[in-house]
Amino acid sequence: MKVGVFAVLFAQRPFEEALDYIRDTGCEAVEIGCGGFPGSAHCVPSELLADDAKLAAFRSAVESRGLEISALSCHGNPLHPDTAKAQADDAVFRDTVRLAAKLGVQNVITFSGCPGDHDGAKYPNWVTCPWPTDFLEILDWQWNQKVQPYWSEAGRFAKDNGVRVAIELHPGFVAYHTESFWRLREIGGDAIGVNFDPSHLFWQQMDPLVCIRELGDAIFHVHAKDTWLDMPNIRRNGVLDTKPYTDEKNRSWIFRTVGYGHGPEFWRAMLSELRLAGYDGAISIEHEDSILSTNQGFTRAVEFLKDSILTEQPSEVWWA
Repeated sequence: MKVGVFAVLFAQRPFEEALDYIRDTGCEAVEIGCGGFPGSAHCVPSELLADDAKLAAFRSAVESRGLEISALSCHGNPLHPDTAKAQADDAVFRDTVRLAAKLGVQNVITFSGCPGDHDGAKYPNWVTCPWPTDFLEILDWQWNQKVQPYWSEAGRFAKDNGVRVAIELHPGFVAYHTESFWRLREIGGDAIGVNFDPSHLFWQQMDPLVCIRELGDAIFHVHAKDTWLDMPNIRRNGVLDTKPYTDEKNRSWIFRTVGYGHGPEFWRAMLSELRLAGYDGAISIEHEDSILSTNQGFTRAVEFLKDSILTEQPSEVWWA
């Protein structure tokens, strides 16, 4: 496994300056934002696809520094009820898949998306309970009328381009836990897998270690991001929390740098489970810690993960 980083963390820096910094911290892989929610500060797929010289310079900037691209990310909502938004996110997704194919990058990361509750809806509607029964009717309509048509075709498109789609399981979208992922994969085929991010599972009270064992080789890419669970606030209000992420004292949970929500014992166990699942790709740091600065959170995460990954390296046994 290699320590990497989601480079949108350094969106304010020029691309090559960001790559120099990433390399100098000891990272070996980089995940690059191509649009959607992460933005496209360092990579606009349509521009690179239209200009071979720009594409060659982009590739050289990464490879000349001894880095590899673990994934191109375009997290968006291609099922958004606002047709213009849905079409824009879908266009970025398809350009990102085409770019990944040209660059020889295996993974494109995105969200599954979330439709509205009818064709005239303005906003997405994430269903979280079965009653009143209106909610189940909405859920059936979403999967049958929106999810099925889109992802059956999008899965074929990715496969035809030799690219894997790593869905980040995220509340607010139709695929947010293991069960909803398998339903999506049944629709989209084996080109659809998971960008495994434990931070979104922790607060749902899921066990990431159990999830890794179930998902197995459907794990295409991994994010390293932690979650702090504030048990007094959870006992008061549960885990469905709509307060701003910056309201740390009152929220039930907040995102943290790796090691600040769960210690070395968990992360080493997670790396072990990933190894048992056959995963040997990047562990890509995603920094969304509202308490630590960008540099603090990133550098501490690199040190923490490098120590944990080294601990998990296989060694020769004495009887070999």
